[in-house]
Amino acid sequence: MIAKLRLAVSTVKKEKPFEIVGAVILPNHLHFIWSLPKNDSNYSQRIARMKVLFTRSIGRHLRSLDNISNSRRKHRESNVWQRRFWEHTIRDEKDLEKHLEYIHYNPVKHGLVSCPHNWEYSSFHKWVKQGLYPVEWGCCCQGKSPKIPDFSDIIHQVGE
Repeated sequence: MIAKLRLAVSTVKKEKPFEIVGAVILPNHLHFIWSLPKNDSNYSQRIARMKVLFTRSIGRHLRSLDNISNSRRKHRESNVWQRRFWEHTIRDEKDLEKHLEYIHYNPVKHGLVSCPHNWEYSSFHKWVKQGLYPVEWGCCCQGKSPKIPDFSDIIHQVGE
């Protein structure tokens, strides 16, 4: 499934260029921070295209067709994705840092791993290589007690 999602994102990047600044893919949701070209703010078109490409790629056998509401059937939607997405324009470097920390800590928040470095499907590793984070950022390994930033304002906005 991850390979199919990566292919969908890669295809959209070729069609409508953007840079992936940060990302985390979890079993039931994902977070992206994208940078679009100057004078282009059309996230919706890119997200919609990614959803279509991924949904088509997984095939009918993986989509639960029995549980699709009449409204979704009418609009030719699957039940793979939620209808809307949360969009936030990064205001400055501090805002970017806070949102990167939020998405990189998300696998820990949801109880999937005890440390961000243990989650494979995250841009955390890229940012460690670039020196933004030490590998032990947010780490609880070997009894460590990390100081985790307050994400309440982001959680309130995202509704997570």
